[in-house]
Amino acid sequence: METILSAIEEKRAVLNATADFLWDHPETAFTEFESAKYLCEVLRKEGFTVEENIAGIQTAFTGTFGSGKPVIGILGEYDALSGLSQVEGIAEQKSAGGEAGHGCGHNLLGTGSLGAAIGVKAWLEKTGKPGTVIYFGCPGEEGGSGKAFMARDGVFDGLDAAFCWHPDEVTKVRTNKSLANYQILYKFDGIASHAGGSPELGRSALDAVELMNVGVQFLREHIPSSCRIHYAITDTGGFSPNVVQPHAEVLYLIRGVTNKIAAEIYERVNDIAQGAALMTGTRESHKFIKACSNIVPNTAIQQMLQEKMEAIPAPQPTEEQIAYAREITATLGISPKADMEHPLWWEIGAYSAEGQSFGSTDVGDTSWVCPTAQIYTTCVARGTPGHSWQWTAQCKTDFARDMTIYAAKVLAAGAVELMENPELLEKAKAEHKTRVGEGYVPPIPKDVKPTAMDALRK
Repeated sequence: METILSAIEEKRAVLNATADFLWDHPETAFTEFESAKYLCEVLRKEGFTVEENIAGIQTAFTGTFGSGKPVIGILGEYDALSGLSQVEGIAEQKSAGGEAGHGCGHNLLGTGSLGAAIGVKAWLEKTGKPGTVIYFGCPGEEGGSGKAFMARDGVFDGLDAAFCWHPDEVTKVRTNKSLANYQILYKFDGIASHAGGSPELGRSALDAVELMNVGVQFLREHIPSSCRIHYAITDTGGFSPNVVQPHAEVLYLIRGVTNKIAAEIYERVNDIAQGAALMTGTRESHKFIKACSNIVPNTAIQQMLQEKMEAIPAPQPTEEQIAYAREITATLGISPKADMEHPLWWEIGAYSAEGQSFGSTDVGDTSWVCPTAQIYTTCVARGTPGHSWQWTAQCKTDFARDMTIYAAKVLAAGAVELMENPELLEKAKAEHKTRVGEGYVPPIPKDVKPTAMDALRK
């Protein structure tokens, strides 16, 4: 393990610079051109063979080193979120001057995974053993499901296993299952008319959107309690109340415990949309934006990663870092009670039984293709909500960088363990085969292409 840890430590400056560059250049789904270019340059400098434009996605790429089996994938993300521009390292909301920001810490995620790949490469070079490590540059996790498109097109088919991680408010192996989801843009077209002079000639697309939303509100009572339906009206048809709006759009995100359940709810939402069009005399059409699968856990790899986390010392925060975390928690309305004595919860959490998460991630699609496991490390103060300015502000701090290096070490150690331990890898594969049953069925139709977030606003 010393080879791995030393190799990653030697690249600490490179990795910190990478995390900062990604933070300084926040780019939303499928527009991560600067971020992808920078990561590819680092991979080339570190001796990886880089292939770009993976699965026809301009900002998807791979960096490969080694030869032969097993083939271990390390998943990296680097997309940002719209509306979360923020100055780093302060406890007040203040825009950095742009529009997007790393409110989910993907600047750290992409960097930590890069560090892990570098660590595995160093071990392969020193031992001369067979094995291949592939860094996967996965764009558009936020609202784009880049990995789902990549999985659909067979990008992960050659993997024996895959690893990922995510910045968090805790340090642990996360065993929760995620929700599958479908994202659909519904469009209504009507007839414009003078709302006062000739309202009978108009057919309101905005009325259709509102009626659809009411219909879905009633549907919520009749779906499993673990499911979720969210929406955002992306086009109200105009700003003039004296005009019958001839067009309107609403974007829906439908979540279910499995792809099958999400698909069933999607069909019911389609029926409601068609009913709203019928009630208003408008025309309804919809565009399939993306989907992603629920996560398939793998106990064999998760338990092994837990052992690696406990074996590798985690960074401990300084008093200054703890003080800053307290300032952040104060902005959340969290009082400094006894349970908040340590606002940076660096201690490693115990391995726990599987639970159900109500979020979604396209890591789920990779997990249907091959055994996949994730870890989480504390990069933000306890209680910090994801997708917030507070999260963005903390993702360019020394403590977050240190925990990113720690994540890289754990993932690299886990990848090497699978390379050295064929029995464990076979155990993980056997468990995966049992859990996926008949195998992976991509939730995204073959003719659907990735959609950049900016395109949805037009």
